[in-house]
Amino acid sequence: MDIIANYGTVLVLLAAFVGFLMAWGIGANDVANAMGTSVGTRSLTVKQAIIIAMVFEFAGAYLAGGEVTSTIRKGIIDSSAFVGHADVLVLGMIASLLAAGIWLIVASHYGWPVSTTHSIIGAIIGFATVALGSDAVQWGKTLGIVGSWIITPAISGLIAYFIFVSVQRFIFDTEDPLKNAKRFVPVYMFLTAFVISLVTLKKGLSHIGLHLSNGEDWLYSFLASLVVMIGGYLFIGRKQYNPSDDKDMGFANVEKVFAILMVLTACAMAFAHGSNDVANAIGPLSAVVSVVEAGGVIASKSSIAWWILPLGGFGIVLGLAVMGKKVMATVGTGITHLTPSRGFAAQFATATTVVLASGTGLPISTTQTLVGAIMGVGLARGIAALNLSVIRNIVVSWVVTLPAGALLSIIIFWILEALILS
Repeated sequence: MDIIANYGTVLVLLAAFVGFLMAWGIGANDVANAMGTSVGTRSLTVKQAIIIAMVFEFAGAYLAGGEVTSTIRKGIIDSSAFVGHADVLVLGMIASLLAAGIWLIVASHYGWPVSTTHSIIGAIIGFATVALGSDAVQWGKTLGIVGSWIITPAISGLIAYFIFVSVQRFIFDTEDPLKNAKRFVPVYMFLTAFVISLVTLKKGLSHIGLHLSNGEDWLYSFLASLVVMIGGYLFIGRKQYNPSDDKDMGFANVEKVFAILMVLTACAMAFAHGSNDVANAIGPLSAVVSVVEAGGVIASKSSIAWWILPLGGFGIVLGLAVMGKKVMATVGTGITHLTPSRGFAAQFATATTVVLASGTGLPISTTQTLVGAIMGVGLARGIAALNLSVIRNIVVSWVVTLPAGALLSIIIFWILEALILS
């Protein structure tokens, strides 16, 4: 307990610094891949994507990121094992944040879209195993995570495949694709808005004191989506379309209609991601702050200090702006050639899968879900449309993420232990 009494402020400052680093890594990697489809399809420029991410990630993190966060990330470790070892928990959380942050920044440098969720979970498992033995880890949860590597990309890939096929059937393979695009794209807008509203209401807003029943969630989502659909009809109807554009590229005007939809899905993905993953990253930071503030007492829940959410939001935005371009390029153009209609199918499938998974409590990765969806869209055009060498690199980086997080965390934890506890 002495280190908490003697070095409390230093530990909080150190945790804040590594928490900021982790948020930077999330911006450079996770947010970049969420925005990659919109940039890859040229629906948004990199600058516009960064501005949208700034506004909506920050809004998602701050409005829906949570008053209360579980101090121990997703129940991966048994907090009761740390009673009487608060100093170990504090150092372990700092080591985990630094390890996950370093891995995300390395992955972003090479343009690999990896999972922030799995980086931090791997890191926490690593330090807990070394500090207190394997009994401190709830291994059943870990198996669920490994299973989600296969399940979630498969589900999102399947949804993306069928959405893309429906777009082909109802719009592209018809006598008048532009007329049908104007008719059906607002319906897709309705579906997108519905899924995103449902994610936000179910996952986010309970934190700011809005506790809605299941029926109310569905009703408000339906009404919000209806407004978006009507707005979509009016906006698409008023937009000018130049028939000569179609001579250069067969469906240029139809893709223009889908580009409007892509901007909507980009805003929505950023908000949903902000509300969900940002809170995940700052969980270990708020654990450190609460243990230090309580003088070494470990609470099962901790309220988040006022400065933590803005710190996370700010770190994410900077990480995206400075380092996000490489991951955006991998997701947006590396896996398969994306147009706005294909990008929409991928983003819609991702959002839907996240909703389904959050309902079942599966610890899923937004990154893997999106990459699976993009593969699904590519497969709808035949296996030749996929860049298999890029996919191989991505899958290898996924498998390496948990052990890499664990190994880095163990090394950093040992160094911290030697420096501070000895």
